[in-house]
Amino acid sequence: MTLAKHIGALSVIGCALLASQAARADEPFVNPEWANSAWYIGAGIGQSRANIDNERLTRSLTANGATLNSFKVDERDLAYKLFVGKQLNRYFAVEAGFFDLGKFGFDASTSQNGRLIGEAGFRGVNMDLVAQLPMSDRFSVLGRIGMNYAKASTHFRGNRLFAVTNPNPSERKLNAKAGLGLEFKFSEALALRGEVERYRVNDAVGNRGDVDMASLSLVYKLGRPAASRPAPVEPMPAPAPVTAAPAPAPAAPAPAAPVAVSEKVSFAAEALFDFDKSVVKPEGKAALDDLLNKLQGMNTEVMVTVGHTDSVGTDAYNQKLSMRRAEAVKAYIVSKGVEAGRVYTEGKGETQPVADNKTAEGRAKNRRVTVEVVGTRSVNK
Repeated sequence: MTLAKHIGALSVIGCALLASQAARADEPFVNPEWANSAWYIGAGIGQSRANIDNERLTRSLTANGATLNSFKVDERDLAYKLFVGKQLNRYFAVEAGFFDLGKFGFDASTSQNGRLIGEAGFRGVNMDLVAQLPMSDRFSVLGRIGMNYAKASTHFRGNRLFAVTNPNPSERKLNAKAGLGLEFKFSEALALRGEVERYRVNDAVGNRGDVDMASLSLVYKLGRPAASRPAPVEPMPAPAPVTAAPAPAPAAPAPAAPVAVSEKVSFAAEALFDFDKSVVKPEGKAALDDLLNKLQGMNTEVMVTVGHTDSVGTDAYNQKLSMRRAEAVKAYIVSKGVEAGRVYTEGKGETQPVADNKTAEGRAKNRRVTVEVVGTRSVNK
């Protein structure tokens, strides 16, 4: 069992190292609709602790007048779990998994040179409803409740076996389980969870108790949409001049040629996002819908979304926030049918203010996202 504990410690360290490497990616969250409906897989490792019924075993060992000399218990062991889940929305998910809670034992001796050694192990499957309360884009509080179907395998040995009715009993029972934890998202696809869970179990000799498991888990969401990479924008050729040819008689007027146009709209960040967030809120979606309606009839060549911030915060943080917001606006525009290859993003951070950052009114004007549209539109003459 000592070797297993060492392996468990090394595994936890490995998970932490993998997580620290993933944290360097610092990817923007631009696919909230996918993240809130994705399938995911995960694995966790940690330590479990069982409650052994010392009182009942003591009564059995001393039933014939013997005195209990010693009673040693081993109530902790390495535990792990594997699971697959489906995100129902931002706040709820369902999970199914396999768990192994480890093995627990005792070693008892009596005054009549009697000895009884026992060991019990628990493993099984579970189905849970997981509730998630987001505290920010990256941190969430977790709560779970569900059922577990566990097999308890028990083995006794020694010269006091009369204290038990069966030296190798096993039991399968359906019981409840619950847990609490925290989740940190490195990206929309990868997250780290820390949880404490309680499994209600039967121990194969008529006892019913609890096994607690504290674990760290890595969670990976499947099927993340590929991020589009904008290609360089080539300047549009100027319209060729039209030369009128002499005609013997007045000719019918030719259809009007499409005229190259450029339109630029600026949105206040507060209209699109909650404070310090990069997920487009319903009012922001309505504003973007209005813009797209006004573009009906235009042959759109290029759309550029540019994020800006005020001067509050560090340059690096503001640069990332402006880019995340530009990517979020792009993701919504693409979801409305605009080709992803025609929409490009830029993050300007706090480098292009349009007002004085020393006043609240000026900072509000600087927190903005601009959408510039370049295309052609037919003009009736």
